[in-house]
Amino acid sequence: MNARVEAGGRTRTFVVVGEADEPAGRPLVLVFHGSKQTGESHRRFTGRALDSLAAEGRAVVAYLDGYRSNWNDARVQSSFPARKENVDDIAFAREVVASVAESHGIDTGSVVAVGFSNGGQMVIRLLHEAAELLAGAVIVAATMPERENFGAEFSARTDHPVPVTIVAGTADPIIPFEGGRMPWWARTVFSIGGRTLSAVATADYFAQRNGITVEPHRSEPAASAKVPVETLAHREAGRPPVTLYVARGGGHTVPGPAAGPRVGRTAEHPGIRDIVSEVLGELRGSHR
Repeated sequence: MNARVEAGGRTRTFVVVGEADEPAGRPLVLVFHGSKQTGESHRRFTGRALDSLAAEGRAVVAYLDGYRSNWNDARVQSSFPARKENVDDIAFAREVVASVAESHGIDTGSVVAVGFSNGGQMVIRLLHEAAELLAGAVIVAATMPERENFGAEFSARTDHPVPVTIVAGTADPIIPFEGGRMPWWARTVFSIGGRTLSAVATADYFAQRNGITVEPHRSEPAASAKVPVETLAHREAGRPPVTLYVARGGGHTVPGPAAGPRVGRTAEHPGIRDIVSEVLGELRGSHR
């Protein structure tokens, strides 16, 4: 279903997947695409993997459209249109939640944001400026901007801790796994500047924000996988968890079924559908 809302003085569009007349109280998955994509093209790019959650009645999925194919993700040294024009993407996310709550009766306390690349950076901004809107966050191929490159508050603790899952490829040619500056060609193509933390430091940052003080548990990847995935799980009783999936040799991709060209190798297991499904399962457990 194609839909639109008014937000920040602009008409914004999105696609909703899920039947409106199914039982009320389903979670909502907000999907933020990467640079130079739209909600619909990202949906195809991921092989419609998340659509199965809607088909099974486990969630409603909304694919949001960025402004001129980008998000105002708060990286201060970037110059793409949404950033230059200070587009209010926080208001857009809020209006989408309100709109889908009215049309589909979703549970507004069970909203999970999923973002890839520039969309992952947008999820990072939501976690800092609208954390109360979210019950879970999945960040793919994006890492935390360094303090001087982040327009939102860079905070060690938060009053609204949220479970966070991060997916990063060690061979990502655009977002350096070890942090730092994007390569010159990527900065030019995407009009993005500044430095970011490493993937591991990003997970550590969100774990600290959630009040987790213990070291993460490391799980070994399956040796038979073409792109093995290692897990670093930050877990402490009474604290929202933070999980980092490390795709060994993985590129700038969304894990799961490959649909169209990819920038580097793609991990298949777990795929994005599996990862979001696990987050939804944790939400159900927390509501019991």
